Amino acid sequence: MRHAQEPTYSFVILTLVLILVNTALAWISVKFIPAGTSGASLVYIAVAFMILFTLWFGAYGAIAAYAGTLLAGVLGTASLLIHPEIAAIWAVAGLLQVLIPLAATRLLDVDLTMQKMRDWTIILLFGVLINNLVGASWGAFTLSLLPGSTMNITGAFSTWLVGNIVVTILIVPLALRFLSEKVKKSKLFVRKYWD
Repeated sequence: MRHAQEPTYSFVILTLVLILVNTALAWISVKFIPAGTSGASLVYIAVAFMILFTLWFGAYGAIAAYAGTLLAGVLGTASLLIHPEIAAIWAVAGLLQVLIPLAATRLLDVDLTMQKMRDWTIILLFGVLINNLVGASWGAFTLSLLPGSTMNITGAFSTWLVGNIVVTILIVPLALRFLSEKVKKSKLFVRKYWD
């Protein structure tokens, strides 16, 4: 049985690598699959990987999700670059989308190898539906705060929600089922939040 370990430079490096990966995936999504709403994407592939990284690497993955969302937002969206105060609030959407499944899986003791129907149900409920509902609500609302925004909040919300649900339902459960056992053997796997 693994013993809890103190965070080391390995976790700092891991977090930096995850930030780079999340930023790249988010930037690609917003730049190459735009939804017509500044800061939103039709298919935000980054969200699935942000969830996986957080479920496997705990709070380090959550930090990377927030930072990756923020960096990609300001690098890929002119209006967020001009208004970094709104970008910082907007990027909380990425954080919420990963913290909800992290808290649910840890509190409800989900086996990330997805061996039981209960594990599938919890992941689908908290890692596909509720988290994306909250993230889309937060994201669409904060984008509407941009000065001069004429955005249709309902349209941005529904685009964000549907795109994220499709991506996460296709990637997250299967990646957990087939890759979690390998990731769990790593020294970087985090069983709770930081250990």
